[in-house]
Amino acid sequence: MMTIASGSSGNCIYVGSDDTHILIDAGISRKKIEEGLHAAELSLKDISAVFVTHEHSDHIKGIGVMARKDEIPVYSTSGTINGILGTSTLGDMPQDLFHEIEKNQDICIGDLCIHDFQVSHDANDPVAYTISKDHKKAGIITDLGIYDDYIVENLKGSEVMLVEANHDVNLLQVGSYPYYLKQRILGKKGHLSNESSGQLINALLHDNIGKIMLGHLSKENNYDKLAYETVKLEIDMSENQFKANDFDIEVAKRSEPSNIINF
Repeated sequence: MMTIASGSSGNCIYVGSDDTHILIDAGISRKKIEEGLHAAELSLKDISAVFVTHEHSDHIKGIGVMARKDEIPVYSTSGTINGILGTSTLGDMPQDLFHEIEKNQDICIGDLCIHDFQVSHDANDPVAYTISKDHKKAGIITDLGIYDDYIVENLKGSEVMLVEANHDVNLLQVGSYPYYLKQRILGKKGHLSNESSGQLINALLHDNIGKIMLGHLSKENNYDKLAYETVKLEIDMSENQFKANDFDIEVAKRSEPSNIINF
């Protein structure tokens, strides 16, 4: 697994095995995706599918060019696909590349099993994903205002996870965003704060976690060290047996590929 970009300005995550390679979202340019894949000695020719979480521009920006030039199949829910096809800035795309998935469904691409599950966000039909091979599991979840037992159950057992830590509540409240936008971000269909991210991660901790990535940070209402320290504090203050230093926690870069995470 490798984050190619993660933030409010664009998101793209690579997950793969020796034989199968997929992307979760393509919210940056095709050129930047290709450059990111080169860090893993891959190219878009190696990508078997793109799974899209929802139709907001920071998750689909590269879909149009990739669909026309690379003809990579795109998988998502019906509402998200309709949103993508209705986005005029993406241009015309071959509609036979788009494959509808049902929520809580397993899709096998090569030797990878991709499972989608519903999240609370202000999009048509948003989902998050887990990716499994044999008994190894990665969880990727961003763009949700709240989490519940259903979310925890779907992510449980992930050995690698990317979890949204979008904003610091205080920075958001005193910042320059208009009131309606602040309310949107803080609402049940908005984004997870640093504190909420730490609480969700805390519910998912187990002995075999290899890596925890914090992602989708707001450029205006957060910064790396604040997200990192807040999440660590949530773990350390909890009543479970774990401490933050028991785990490898890292903030995903906004526009640079992470190191490849093997698990």
